[in-house]
Amino acid sequence: MLTLAFESSAKAASVALCDGAELIAQTTQNCGLTHSVTLLPMAQALLKNSGYDLGQVELFAVAHGPGSFTGIRIGVSTVKGLAWAGEKPAVGVSTLRAMAYNGLAFGENGLLCCVMDARRSQVYNALFTVRGGKPERLCEDRAVSLEELSEELRNLGRAAYLIGDGAALTAEFLRQAGVPAVLAPEPLRTQNAWGVAMAAMEETPGSADDLLPVYLRLSQAERERQERLSNSK
Repeated sequence: MLTLAFESSAKAASVALCDGAELIAQTTQNCGLTHSVTLLPMAQALLKNSGYDLGQVELFAVAHGPGSFTGIRIGVSTVKGLAWAGEKPAVGVSTLRAMAYNGLAFGENGLLCCVMDARRSQVYNALFTVRGGKPERLCEDRAVSLEELSEELRNLGRAAYLIGDGAALTAEFLRQAGVPAVLAPEPLRTQNAWGVAMAAMEETPGSADDLLPVYLRLSQAERERQERLSNSK
């Protein structure tokens, strides 16, 4: 199935075109420009340079969270619009599961710790291991404190491979806590759309109406609103 996949859940924006498990083309931009400006032009250029057009795409896939609230909204809205216009199926996948595919490079039985900076000394996190050439989930996606994650990894008793835009932050915290971990090389840390396309192969596609963002926790604005309401009582 020809899949056009999007990843915009963090600072980097990425688009990939895959035919099943075969990567045809991928482009990634990590310059900090707003995804609303870069994402669609990246997709259009990628399709044109690969000799395809939107009409040939059979499935649209996107990382629907967790991650940046603005980035997730942009990615989900983009895919919903493309799927509606083309009357094609769409699928949303976990950002953390998608990035776990970068960890396949660490080999069978590797412990993969996918982390995104969630601020306030928290990370969005999920743990995986590599089995049969695929990431196998060890826990659900969650927002967890660095201290809690540190204790969990300590109790597991083996070094974890850190992947994601929160990897460097987590690596420093674990170093100070004396918990062994391996920081993935920079190219394997950044979320990418190829991982989204691979994770999409494990999901059942639906309509654009079925595609919704997954935030895991309230936005900063909503948290502040609730704090004001609580303090006013």
